[in-house]
Amino acid sequence: QVQLVESGGGLVQAGDSLRLSCAASGRTFSSYAMGWFRQAPGKEREFVATISGSGAVIYYADSVKGRFTISRDNAKNTVYLQIHSLKPEDTAAYYCAGHGRQNLIATDRSRYDSWGQGTQVTVSS
Repeated sequence: QVQLVESGGGLVQAGDSLRLSCAASGRTFSSYAMGWFRQAPGKEREFVATISGSGAVIYYADSVKGRFTISRDNAKNTVYLQIHSLKPEDTAAYYCAGHGRQNLIATDRSRYDSWGQGTQVTVSS
């Protein structure tokens, strides 16, 4: 397990950009594949993006391709989610998560054993 803390959410207008950050502590960060999920009110937690431990392999949900970019800086023990052209339907609590199989690309939340507290993104129209 690794401890995770998200930051960077806020109230923005449609078309704006945000960069979410997730700072990790504990076991060696590069040993963890990392993911981002989001959950809107009344909906289930939804997969957004994932990145392998080295950063070499990246996978996105179809709904965010072209607008969202996941990246990581292992020297800083941090994973990022850059979001462009925000839409009202992007409004959700965004969570980062990790698992210790660094080369496993996982889209289901049951694969992840470490979770942050979430950061709220609200997009006004």
